[in-house]
Amino acid sequence: MSSFYVQNFGCRATQADGAALEQQLSAQGLERAEQPGQAQVVVLNTCTVTAAADQDARAAIRRIHRANPGCQILVTGCYAQRAPEEIASLPGVRWVVGNSHKHQISELVGGDVARASGANGAEDTNFFPLNELQTPRSNSASLLVGDIFAHTELLAAPVFDALAERTRPNLKVQDGCNNRCSFCVIPFVRGRSRSLPLEEIIGQVSHLVAAGYREVVISGINLGRWGSDLRPQLRFPALVRAILEQTGLERLRLSSIEPMDWSEELIELAAGSPRIAKHAHVPLQSGSDDILRRMHRKYRPWHYAQRLRKIRQAMPTAAIGADVMVGFPGESAADFEQTRALVEELPFTYLHVFTYSARPGTPAATLPEKVPAPIAHERNRVLRELAAQKKLAFQRSFVDKTLEAITLSTYDGECTEALSDNYLKLRLAGRHEANQWLTVNIKSASAGELLAVINS
Repeated sequence: MSSFYVQNFGCRATQADGAALEQQLSAQGLERAEQPGQAQVVVLNTCTVTAAADQDARAAIRRIHRANPGCQILVTGCYAQRAPEEIASLPGVRWVVGNSHKHQISELVGGDVARASGANGAEDTNFFPLNELQTPRSNSASLLVGDIFAHTELLAAPVFDALAERTRPNLKVQDGCNNRCSFCVIPFVRGRSRSLPLEEIIGQVSHLVAAGYREVVISGINLGRWGSDLRPQLRFPALVRAILEQTGLERLRLSSIEPMDWSEELIELAAGSPRIAKHAHVPLQSGSDDILRRMHRKYRPWHYAQRLRKIRQAMPTAAIGADVMVGFPGESAADFEQTRALVEELPFTYLHVFTYSARPGTPAATLPEKVPAPIAHERNRVLRELAAQKKLAFQRSFVDKTLEAITLSTYDGECTEALSDNYLKLRLAGRHEANQWLTVNIKSASAGELLAVINS
């Protein structure tokens, strides 16, 4: 039996796509390998949100090809959609499949494996799929990339086997984005916003519950816009209510949601249900009004601050995180200080801090007044240090208190990794079976590490 390995880069939506690909490849009769060096087919599911993400993917391709030169490498995802020829030029790459055709990967790979083995009388081991680009290539890598706006099929959300190692499956219920933030390439590589139908989501969640999963994370590229493309239109809170009312899921965790989609209704729903994890990730990007306008973001700093304070008031112990970008073109020292001051003022418990990276084809890539790299890196460091202080203060506020936490699969010989309802990573003393909700007591917090014991 041929074997495969899937390696994912980037956001939760990409992780969910990768899980779906694993299932589909298994259904084609391929066996999942534990390491890329053991696989005959390696699928790299890429991100292209920054230049560093592209670099990580290229480095992985070269590393895998050196370690396992006999394997066939398939590159898919956002980087594959944006720059297929660039990827096709790398040694070891057999296929480049964009997001536009990601749903065809299992048939493509499964069919090629069958041909290579002579199944159904086929003997052509050099089969290549349709190359929609019709452009010269520097090697024999086959391209299957089309107009993302003409191919809007949503890759089926994953349903995991009860024996899978994951304890918190990630269900992608929405893909694409209709926003046009000036720095973001994602709408160009994932297409328009589109939603998985409500009945299909309920079926997926019910299947996961039946398989024994106790927490499910729902995610999307622009999750709060779920339902806007359905007919009749639905709003995101309707999805949350339906999951709570129509399934027996013990804990629902919401992935990143834009600030304008944290409506009064959603805040009240999240705060009022013990089955919704107390966790809000609300992208900020900048605390400067001028920079937000240049970014084409749809809110102002005071709008954002007001929304975040409402979340904290409704959920006093919730984890609250954000994405923050530094070094956007034209970001002055005063602009950055506005961001720093807003971050210091607001009740964040963690941040994802990024340095601006110009993406080809985006409006921001043509803006003047580039911020010098040393200045951008220093601003990144300042915000990371501030975020670390806020995170540690949040962690320490729970010492000698009890929390609910779900056990994960990692055991280091002394402690089991666990995650609290409010998104605190814990080291739980002793060995404990994964996927169990436990009431734990936090004993200490040092250097960002929380040590807990089962509450007696």
